[in-house]
This record gives sequence, structure tokens and C-alpha cells, in this order.
Amino acid sequence: MANILLKPVELLGRSVTLFWRTFVLFTEELGKIMLFLCSAVKQLVLPPLELKNTFKQVVEIGIKSLPVVLITAVFTGMVLALQSYTGFKRFNAEVMVGTVVALSITRELGPVLTGLIVAGRAGAAMAAELGTMRVTEQIDALETLATNPVKYLVVPRFIAGLIILPSLTVVADIIGIIGGFFVTVNVLGANSSVYWRRTWDYLETSDIYNGLIKACFFGASIAIISCYKGFYTSGGAEGVGKATTGAVVLSSMTILISDYFLSAWLFK
Repeated sequence: MANILLKPVELLGRSVTLFWRTFVLFTEELGKIMLFLCSAVKQLVLPPLELKNTFKQVVEIGIKSLPVVLITAVFTGMVLALQSYTGFKRFNAEVMVGTVVALSITRELGPVLTGLIVAGRAGAAMAAELGTMRVTEQIDALETLATNPVKYLVVPRFIAGLIILPSLTVVADIIGIIGGFFVTVNVLGANSSVYWRRTWDYLETSDIYNGLIKACFFGASIAIISCYKGFYTSGGAEGVGKATTGAVVLSSMTILISDYFLSAWLFK
């Protein structure tokens, strides 16, 4: 009888202990990432700038992610227009489809989906590359050669992420709105001039640049988190796999969680 009564207490205690351990680990991980960020920013302002590596990372992160971003953006705009038109038709508000597509893409879907795509493609690649260099002692070799590994490896990726995410977001915004136009006009038979007029009447400059501010934050977060996971990899090939998975998961969660707080701050 006593054991039965103690079971719920034991379960509660284990749950609280697990929650506390998770919270402590999360806090510790966040502190290490912030210290890593401070180290990268410090090396960023110190000369010389690794222009060659930075340009290489711009190509790796940006140009090679462009096809996936284009496909995602155009079909996001198309399905958004289709669903909006279907819903608005019920109360004769089809003329507002262009407004909904433009605001949704520029404010939220453009930066968020672009960030998730880059986190899954380029973030995983950064973590895997640096993780492999760590377990094969290439990073240790850089330190032996008096080369700062943060300066040489992390800073170019950080700059590239900071530049590329807003650039890709601009492309995603344009392609998404065009995709919505294609479906609204050519598939659903709406008036093309009404679509564009409603788009420009309600779309403000602040909607666009606030979305780009989000993209800058997402790009910096992806680069720092992915580089941190790769830079401190341990455990051989298995560790590289865990670091890659952890980089994608943590980057994606950071994008989704920070998106709410950035939206609450930017779109008061």
C-alpha cells in the first residue's frame, strides 16, 4: 500500500529532476554559444579580413541554396493565394488576395522559410565540415600554425550568413508574390490589375525591411550555432553526425522561437 502511494511522488520527483537537468544543460549550452559569438565578433573587427574564405562561403551558403529557395517561395506563394482566394470567396473579398500574399510573404514566410531552408542545407554542411576538421585534428593543426581557427573558419561563415539570408529573402519575397499572382490570375481568373493594386496599396516599406531584419538575425544565428556545434565536436564520426543533427534542430528552433519575439517587437 505504501509503495502504491509513493509511486506518484516518485514519478513527480523524477519529472522535476529531468526538467531541471534539461534546463541546466540548455542554460549552459546557451552560455557557451554566447561566448562563442563574442569570440567571433571580436575576431570580426580585428584585421585582416578573410575575403577569399568569405566569398567562398557566400557561394556555398547563398548561390547553392538559391534553387531550393526559389522552388519553396514560388509554391508557397501559389498555395497561399489558392487558400486565401478559396476562403475570401465565401464573403466576397477575393480582391484582398494580393494583400494577404504580399504581407504574409514579406513579414513572415519569406524570412522564416528561407532561414529553415538554409539551416537544413548550409547549416548542416557547416557543422559537418567543422566537425570533421575537429575530429581529424585539422583545427588543432591551424592553432599549431599560429592561425586563429575562429578567425579563419567561423568569421567568414558568420559574415556570409549575415549577408546571404537577407539577399535570399528578397528573392523569396519577389518570387512568392509572383507565384501568388500566377495562381490568382491564370488559374482562378482574377483581375491582374486588381491584384497588383491591392498589393501595393497595403504593402508598406516597414513590412519589407522588418522582414529583412529578421533574416539578418536568422542568418547570424544559423552561422553561429552551426559553427559552434561543429567546432566543439567530439567522438569521431558518430560525433559529427550528432553535431550536424544538433545544429539543424537548434537552428530551426531558434528561428521559430525568435520569430515570435521579433514580430512582437517589430510589428507593434
